[in-house]
Amino acid sequence: MTQVSERLASLSPSETLAMSQKSSELKAKGIDVINLSVGETDFFTPDHIKEAARKAIEDNFSFYSPVPGYIDLRQAIAGKLKRENGLDYPVDHIVVSAGAKQAVCNVLLSIINPGDEVIIPAPYWVSYVEMVKLAQGKNVVIHASIEQDFKITASQLEEAITPRTKALILCSPNNPTGSVYSACELKALADVLVRHPEIVVLSDEIYEHINYCGRHESLSQFSEIRDRVVIINGVSKAYAMTGWRIGFLAAPLWIAKACNKLQGQYTSSASSIAQKAAIAAFSGDQSCVKKMRDSFLYRRNLILDLCRSIPDIRTSTPQGTFYIFPDMSAYIGHKTIEGQTIHDAAALSMYILETGHVATVGGDAFGAPGHLRLSYAVSDEQLRQAVQRMKNALTALK
Repeated sequence: MTQVSERLASLSPSETLAMSQKSSELKAKGIDVINLSVGETDFFTPDHIKEAARKAIEDNFSFYSPVPGYIDLRQAIAGKLKRENGLDYPVDHIVVSAGAKQAVCNVLLSIINPGDEVIIPAPYWVSYVEMVKLAQGKNVVIHASIEQDFKITASQLEEAITPRTKALILCSPNNPTGSVYSACELKALADVLVRHPEIVVLSDEIYEHINYCGRHESLSQFSEIRDRVVIINGVSKAYAMTGWRIGFLAAPLWIAKACNKLQGQYTSSASSIAQKAAIAAFSGDQSCVKKMRDSFLYRRNLILDLCRSIPDIRTSTPQGTFYIFPDMSAYIGHKTIEGQTIHDAAALSMYILETGHVATVGGDAFGAPGHLRLSYAVSDEQLRQAVQRMKNALTALK
């Protein structure tokens, strides 16, 4: 019997996509499901960006583009990094990819050898650990609890570093928790990294603009480690462009060249039309970004207020993204329904879906058992209905 490769067999399917698929299947059966499982806004792509795409079609941008992206898009990204982040990146240090997810994977596949260790703070985005497996690296997970706002400390980072450590992946604002590292907290981490010049940092900043605490802070701001920091970003979250699949990395030249070489062999360039739309996103009117961020802040406050009516859950106050990550451990282990014990967060999530018709994602997928991730990137009315349904389902547990 033909078998898949060991490389593929070692990977776990994405639980976020699996829950979204399960939600879609129930909807197809006529069940009214409210989907809080997907990392996608309910806003439409702004009109000036769509207009740029229409013009690109009319102007016949239907041919292959350079592997790292059109030069004018990379110039727009360099302009954004200079204008918004105070960083100077030549265009040959920038590689455009089919989403920020591909950018992360490109870097890991380009720098990790079998057995190299990659430090990943938990809670983490579900795909990081799977990408490290794909690169034949070893995940070294640092756990950060709700009591520390899900953020690792400098001493935790120092303790996790070994002679085999090759990379650190840091996501701020964080998916799934919404936590945001301050400049002081990042400086403490940078001080540790200065003592370990062999470590490459992947700074995932895809939620940069969904930030409720002011200026975005990044490890790239510290000159003493900047030549080892790779910025990962894109248009998906800030500009409501998830389906357009445009991400980018800004990196030391040797890493950018490696990712360009790799991408050239397995996907080539990102969509030509989507690239032209992304130029309008980075270079055009930014008022749409603020409008969406203000809406998310209102929804964050709304869902936190609503969740306070549910007994025995604990939540932090996220400073970014459009997720909350409540501790649901009071409902795991000793609560039963129809004689069945709910043993973990994944089972709790499935119970809430099947009983309350609300899709969430269990925290096990994010390296944080006992938690659920809830996206509040839906309408106010859907949030109200979803939390009430969850409350009804949870209070029915005996």
